[in-house]
Amino acid sequence: MKMKYTSRLLYLIFAMPALMLMFSSCKDGTSYADLLKQEDRAVNWYLAQQRIVPYVPADSVFEVGPNAPFYRMDSDGNVYMRVINMGDMNNRPKKGQTVYFRFTRTNIKMYADGGSIGGAGSLENNMSGSSWSLIYGNTVLTSTTQLGSGLQVPLGYLGYNCEVDLVVKSEVGRTDDIGECIPYLYTNLKYFKAEY
Repeated sequence: MKMKYTSRLLYLIFAMPALMLMFSSCKDGTSYADLLKQEDRAVNWYLAQQRIVPYVPADSVFEVGPNAPFYRMDSDGNVYMRVINMGDMNNRPKKGQTVYFRFTRTNIKMYADGGSIGGAGSLENNMSGSSWSLIYGNTVLTSTTQLGSGLQVPLGYLGYNCEVDLVVKSEVGRTDDIGECIPYLYTNLKYFKAEY
């Protein structure tokens, strides 16, 4: 009898949180699935206004400049890149190196909902402040993984001192963006070599 009571108690202890998670929703009663759909709609809205190449060029020779197309950089469509400047192709980042970068980023959902690039509440700009850094190719250190894998994508194709515009969906974005499914447009994203 005591064992039956204990097993029921354990069942309730583990089943209740699972049920609560299953029936809970994100902020404002919106489910995570709905947030993902909103994210897809916002990204599709933004990209519909751009030229898109749905693949990475086989020879990695990208069209360059502010009017260049966005290239789909992964099979899931989580990262799109426009190359503004290829950087120094004779001096490319190697896995394990510290890479510094600066950027301006805009919340694409807010922009799609009638905001503007750089509109109130949608803009984060670190162009005049301190640089951010990551360890290229690292998937373990929190200081790098919290930034998401999307910001590392250009480093596999371009040299130091390159500049890109990048559309990054939350799945490969910063960890604090994942739960709310917020996609970002990074502009003026520039990568630099550590000078030590």
